[in-house]
Amino acid sequence: MKNNIFYLLFFVTILAFGQEQKLSAAEATAFKNGVNATAKSTKTLSADFVQYKHMDFLSKDIETEGKISFKAPSMLLWQYVKPYQYSVVFKNNKISINDAGKKNAMDTSNSKMFAKLNKLIVGSVNGDMFDENEFTISYFKSGEFVLTRLVPKDAALKKYIKEMDLYFDKKNMVSKVKMTEPSDDYTTIVFKNKVVNAPISDSVFNN
Repeated sequence: MKNNIFYLLFFVTILAFGQEQKLSAAEATAFKNGVNATAKSTKTLSADFVQYKHMDFLSKDIETEGKISFKAPSMLLWQYVKPYQYSVVFKNNKISINDAGKKNAMDTSNSKMFAKLNKLIVGSVNGDMFDENEFTISYFKSGEFVLTRLVPKDAALKKYIKEMDLYFDKKNMVSKVKMTEPSDDYTTIVFKNKVVNAPISDSVFNN
């Protein structure tokens, strides 16, 4: 009987601490100010990442590994290195893709949709995401992270993204991103080995 009570209390405690707790208005404001300050002071960022793609019809998530490089204000290299070679560069309102040597490019200034996706992806790396004209935004405490949940308001963007969760660490930097599609399939990206404000050559963003 004592063991049963112990286990019950143990699981209740886990559930209580595992739940998302909504930030108060004052806490949310302080958090946003901290993230904005960090984003402004971040001139460069490089990191490794692991991406997990979850689809209901698959028994196991698809796992890929890669590297990112960011240079303010808006140059970003997103490079997959395992199990395949694929890179995307966002620079000067253009998106360039290198698929194992096969290259393609598009101008985001000619498409509001691609411009928004460009802004969204860059923002998911540097944390500059608090555009309440574009998203309904909620803030939560989730374990050791602060979770920012963004729900798109734009009908075109809603076709691709149902909601986006960004997990910020104690340094006010994004450590994990979860993007849920309208189908409820989702992609989770975990960043690690982050290096901030080390020199990065512009040539890195030649794709």
